[in-house]
Order: sequence, then C-alpha cells, then structure tokens
Amino acid sequence: MDKFVKVVLLSFAIELVVAQGASYYLMGTYAYIELPDEKLNYTAYKYLREIEAKLSDYVDSSDISKINLNAGKEFVKVSDVTIEAVKNAIEVSGKTNGVFDVTIGALTINARRLKKISEDSARKLVNFKDIVIAGDSVKLLKEGMAIDLGGIGKGFAIEKTFNHLRTSYGFISVGGDMKVWGHKRTLAIKDPINGDVLVQMVNSRDVSISTSGNYIKKHIETKDDEIVQVTVAHENATFADAYATAIFAMSGDFRRKFLIENGDVGVLILYRDGSVFINGKFREFFELIIFKGGDQYISKTKNR
Repeated sequence: MDKFVKVVLLSFAIELVVAQGASYYLMGTYAYIELPDEKLNYTAYKYLREIEAKLSDYVDSSDISKINLNAGKEFVKVSDVTIEAVKNAIEVSGKTNGVFDVTIGALTINARRLKKISEDSARKLVNFKDIVIAGDSVKLLKEGMAIDLGGIGKGFAIEKTFNHLRTSYGFISVGGDMKVWGHKRTLAIKDPINGDVLVQMVNSRDVSISTSGNYIKKHIETKDDEIVQVTVAHENATFADAYATAIFAMSGDFRRKFLIENGDVGVLILYRDGSVFINGKFREFFELIIFKGGDQYISKTKNR
C-alpha cells in the first residue's frame, strides 16, 4: 500500500511529550519509533522485525511463504502471530465481501511477481473462503493460491508491538501506517494531487491512521476512479490498514453501505476534483482538524 502521511509541526501550542525517536528500515520502507526510553525504540524495532520474518512473502523462510508454497498440498504449522494475522485478514475479507481478499496473492505474487501462472488463472483462485485453519496450522485448498498480507501486515505489526510493549505513551509509523497513544500529537496528510499538506490534525485520544492510494504503483484495483486517496482512523492499527485498502477499492454504493454498517471506521476521502469527504467518526479522533484552506472541523461536506 502506498502512503503519504507524515508528522508536521503546527504553529500553535499543544501538549508535547519529550522523547527521542529513531528511524529504521523495515518492511521495505522506513519506520519511525518514539517511545519513553531510547532502548525501547530498538526493542520495538526488533519485535517488528520478528513479525516481518514470519509474515513477509518476500522472505522464503517465513510462515506465509511456506503456506503459499504448499498451497493445494498440505497444512503448514505456523506461529501464533501468523495465525492471528491470517484470522484478522479473513475477518476483514468477510466484512468487505471480498473487496479486500487476503488471497489476492495468487494475482500479486504468483502471477505478477513470480510469473508462475497467468493473471486470468490467478483471478479464479482469489477466494478467502478457501483458507483452512486447523489449530496451529494453515492450508490453502487450491494449488496456485497465495496469501498476501501487504494490505494489512504493517498495521498488524504496529498493533502487535503496541500490545507487546504497553508503554505509557508512544508513536510508531511504518511506511505511513501509524499509531499514536498516551499523548497528543500533530499529524498531517499529504495531498498527492499537488504535493501540499491536505489536512493537519491534533488527536484527542489514541488513534491509528492509514492512508491508501494508487498514485505510485497503481496496484489497487478500484471501482471508483474519482477517488485519489483514502485515510482511515481507527482504534486498531490492523483494521485501519486493511480498511484503508478496502475502502479505496470499493464502489461508491458499497462504500456508503459499509461505512453505515461499520461505525467504528473513521474515513477521510480525497477526490480528483479536490473535494473531500470526512465522516463523523473520523472527527471524533481529533480535537482539531485544519484543512489547507484554513477551515476547521468542517461538518458540511459532499454527500458521497
């Protein structure tokens, strides 16, 4: 998932936490970690790397790579972390009626990257209902299937690290997926249309944010060509990540239905004409939202 969310400073006073952050290369992108103790920053990084080693389909020895290699053949015993990640991905796949489908790996991995099968054949293999979990083991029912956690993995890793460390406050960002807890922080979302800052926010409570768009890789197949970017705010980084991908890919009618039925999902959508949709749940996470035009806490937006 391509993301352009960054931390910026505003010219007004807010409650600040003095801490020393650290940057690392992780999961094919850059991570920034800021925790109460500098040693904890590295501890968090190592834990994130452990998760990456289990879930990345770019790592031949990972649990996910082993599952994919044995698709249509046999169950593969995996770690508790992998079981949890796959279950979360299946849950989102179900809630989104397969718009987000974790078995998209048949297309993204086996067809497009590895060239093992044709794209037409791969599309017929995308079906999250063909994942079987039995205790500590996972099996893909059909040969050629593959799990791709790219649309949920970074958020999942952040949330697992947050729960593992349980520090009083902190900030973790991996490639744009981020989680802020225990303090207020100034955040910004970039406008990919013109490169400016689209919106600046100060959180009112703990929040996870993820942004999804097609402005670099064109890797998400969307049914609404008018959408440029989707940002999701959620209590859980796993679901912020996955829902940002899914909402970007949804048709307009299904997206409206989904947001009505899932009131825990805050969303900010940028359209090609520069207009913005922001729902009430998104605003709940922030005590201040300033758009590039200077408007604050805009409540009357396009009904999309």
